[in-house]
This record gives sequence, C-alpha cells and structure tokens, in this order.
Amino acid sequence: MLNNILRLTICILLLRGIDMNCQSEMVSIKGGTYTPLYGRDSLQVKITDFEMDVYPVTNQAYLKFVKENPKWRKSKVISLFADESYLMLWSADTILGPSQSLKGPITNVSWFAANDYCECQGKRLPTVDEWEYVAMANKNLPDARTLKTYNEFILSWYEKPKTFNNNIGSTFKNYWGVYDLHGLVWEWTSDFNSVLVSGESRKDVDNDSNLFCGSAAIGATDLMNYAAFMRYAIRGSVKAKYTMKNLGFRCVKDKK
Repeated sequence: MLNNILRLTICILLLRGIDMNCQSEMVSIKGGTYTPLYGRDSLQVKITDFEMDVYPVTNQAYLKFVKENPKWRKSKVISLFADESYLMLWSADTILGPSQSLKGPITNVSWFAANDYCECQGKRLPTVDEWEYVAMANKNLPDARTLKTYNEFILSWYEKPKTFNNNIGSTFKNYWGVYDLHGLVWEWTSDFNSVLVSGESRKDVDNDSNLFCGSAAIGATDLMNYAAFMRYAIRGSVKAKYTMKNLGFRCVKDKK
C-alpha cells in the first residue's frame, strides 16, 4: 500500500508523467456504445471494458524495447516490416538523435513494430473503435464531438508544426484520465485501415479507395466532423510497414 502511495506521489510531482513507471500507467475505460463516423443505418458499435495507456509510448520506453529486442534496431529491421524512414531521427541503433527527448513520443515506427512492442508488454494496440471511443472525450464529457471547441482544438493542432517534438503529457487530460490523444502525434490502431463498414459487422470492410476526396463522405454519420475525416483518411492511406515522423502509438489491454 505504501509503495503504491509513493509511486502515485512521484507521478503527481512529475506531473507530465515521465519516468518509466508513470509512462506505462494505465486507466480503466468503461465500455458503452457509440456511432462511428463511418456507419450505415445509424450503426451502433459496442465497446467492452478495457484499459488504455495514459500516455503514448515514449522514446525512453522504445529505446529499452529495442535494446531487449535487437531485431527492431534500425540497422537490423527487415524491410518487409518497416520502410527506410524507420527510426530515421535516431543517431544509432540505441542512441536517440540530438533533437529527441527521452520524454517525447516515439515516432517513425511501423505498425509491425508498434504491434510487437505492445505484445511484449502483455498488451495490444487499440482498435479504431476503442481509440475513437476514448478520443471523443474532452476534459469533462465522455462524448464532446458536438461541441465547437472540441473540433476547433483538434483542427488547430493539425495546423501546428512539429508537435511530435513535444513531451508526453503536454496536452489536456480527458474525461477518462488519458493524455495526448489529440495535440501530440497521430497513433496506430490494430485495424488502422478497416474504416468502412457494411451490414452489421465492423470487420466487413469496403475498398479503402472510398476514403479519398468527395467519396469519403459516403456513409458518414457526421459530415461536419472534418477532424475525424482527416484521421480516417490518414489511416486509409498508410500500410503496415510505413513510418511517419508524426505517427506514434499507445497500448491497451482487455479487462479481466
């Protein structure tokens, strides 16, 4: 009990969560139903209870991971699992670049790398539905998507350069106690390109080409949610081996 209190005190004092123990902290997400951006006949998606990392995975945590898993070092990674930009800002296999902070979010990692990282922690990547369900919250409401200020904040972030250089915890803590879902980096999901549905199954996926330009509005439940359109378009445009300087990830796990 005393150790838990001490650990919590350290996390509060550090505030922005940045030692390894705080960085891996998780919070419980109570499940429910929601209508995704892309859904037909007002499809309601059911979310079961799960746990989510409070923060995106940091450079510090990923550095530890590659030291323990040499196959994910930049000089050894197989091209099938990561493109040429993988960890491009790192100076060497186990040395961060001069512009990078240990407290910053890891970026330039592929879906394969992110997925393996989560599995090594006994966790997994969130589904699109789980990520969107938590990300639709603001500081006080579990679903703030109808608020003008909610979308304005996200759109203003899209216009800010190099937010991926900021440290984790630099944005607000939302209703669930999760930081940085908006305002820091884009994030991988387990089913990142499975965004269009038909029938009653989220696994029944249409052609990803429907995501682009005007056709992206077909089947959308909220034609004014441009911020969400951007997220879905990005997800539909990448492949699992791709890496981006503003694309990171966090992990989740099922509630027992």
